[in-house]
Amino acid sequence: MKEIFIHATADVQTSHIGSGTTIWQNCVVLPGARIGKDNNLCAGSFIEGGATLGDRVTIKNGVQVFSGVTIGDDVFVGPNVSFTNDKSPRSKKHVPPLATEVQNGVSIGAGAVILPGIVIGKGAMVGAGAVVTRDVPPYSTVVGNPARLLLHSE
Repeated sequence: MKEIFIHATADVQTSHIGSGTTIWQNCVVLPGARIGKDNNLCAGSFIEGGATLGDRVTIKNGVQVFSGVTIGDDVFVGPNVSFTNDKSPRSKKHVPPLATEVQNGVSIGAGAVILPGIVIGKGAMVGAGAVVTRDVPPYSTVVGNPARLLLHSE
């Protein structure tokens, strides 16, 4: 079994971490988060309790993954990507998080924003800076704000 590496400055409060995972500087992983095997969580990422990461996931610097988000296996999440989980957020008003699913083999470009309650299909690509407001078909590429279909190659 491969060892788990957690940098001394990371604040990791979950015990659900798969072997071979590396968690770098200033990451925060809250209780209830589930992290699979052989993941790489880069500096400054935030994983909330109730979020799930599959195996061989790369989370680049400054990414926020909130409760209700499930990320499949072999997924790349570029720097400063933000997942959201509430369509109508209000201060001091807490509602159950909406489920968001990122299926296996997806790549998400830097600075993308993923709104709640959607599915990004297997093998899809989300362009840098895209604002994803609806489901993304498998093996497609979406770009822009709001994200629109650029290519579909199933």
